[in-house]
Amino acid sequence: MTHPAADASEPAAALLELQRLTERLRRECPWDREQTEASIVPHTVEESYEVADAALAGDDEKLLDELGDLLFQVYFLALLLEERGAGDLAQVARGVHAKLVRRHPHVFGDVEARTAERVRSNWERIKREQEGREGIFHDVAEGLPGLLYARKIQQRAKAVGFEYPDLAGALADLAEELRELEDEPSGDELGDVLFAAVNVSRRLDVDPELELRRAAQRFRRRVEVAEELAAESGENWSELPLERQDEWFDRAKEAVE
Repeated sequence: MTHPAADASEPAAALLELQRLTERLRRECPWDREQTEASIVPHTVEESYEVADAALAGDDEKLLDELGDLLFQVYFLALLLEERGAGDLAQVARGVHAKLVRRHPHVFGDVEARTAERVRSNWERIKREQEGREGIFHDVAEGLPGLLYARKIQQRAKAVGFEYPDLAGALADLAEELRELEDEPSGDELGDVLFAAVNVSRRLDVDPELELRRAAQRFRRRVEVAEELAAESGENWSELPLERQDEWFDRAKEAVE
């Protein structure tokens, strides 16, 4: 049986190698020397989405690769902090370690939390009482994608008890917003519909961003299959009238989950 200390040595060595590589690239690569937070962060966001794609696709090999790209982003941004004396990678690691321990008193203390919902409630309380987060909508990043921004706003409101008591209430609100959009088609009314739809997704405990991506991917695949099926019958799908396109699309829906 391998000793736990020996188990820890391999990742520690690999992480140290990556840190040294990051430092060398910063010194010796003309491109890396020119980078700042402003130029790196768009890559960081892109790598995050690529990690999400790999995870959702169940592609373990790609997930390993994409996690590496994202990890390098963390190392590089931490190195930029270190260069101006604002922190370093060790401080990043210790900071998140302390935060995770603090936010899991049901694991490291004597607080009871038997459900995921109770854990989330404890997190919000700890943020307010122990971490000095002020205001209902504390630390909601303005740069989040719209659907995730809406969900975060709703989660903050929920933390102070301002939300529908159940899924039925959220669905009724969505139906009402749809009626208002039908009565007065506008960007504002559409925004209200999307916000209400996010609220429903939250009550269903699903991620609106990921579900929208899945829906878009299903639509894309079904259109591609509809085009293929039409071609097999000697028809050019893109030149067909809408009614005929719909027929092929319905057949594609039967063939594609």
